[in-house]
Amino acid sequence: MEKCVTNKKIYPTREIAEEALIGAHIRFNYASQDGPIAVYQCEDCGRYHLTSRGPMNAKLAEQLASGKIKLQKEADQWSDKFKRR
Repeated sequence: MEKCVTNKKIYPTREIAEEALIGAHIRFNYASQDGPIAVYQCEDCGRYHLTSRGPMNAKLAEQLASGKIKLQKEADQWSDKFKRR
């Protein structure tokens, strides 16, 4: 597995990094203005990383504003409950 000198997780494309960004907001309960909000191309490895700096990623902003992330969180919680039975 490739490693970046920054020791950050590497995503090979912007699209995959954006999916991981949205997925992180679904899996974790970030407070408002907390957690990663954008992706960027690393100058060291040429791949993509998540960051909590800068303007919010447009896809993440749309998912948050539309309530899709909240709905997916709820769906995942119910799925987890059913798995435990």
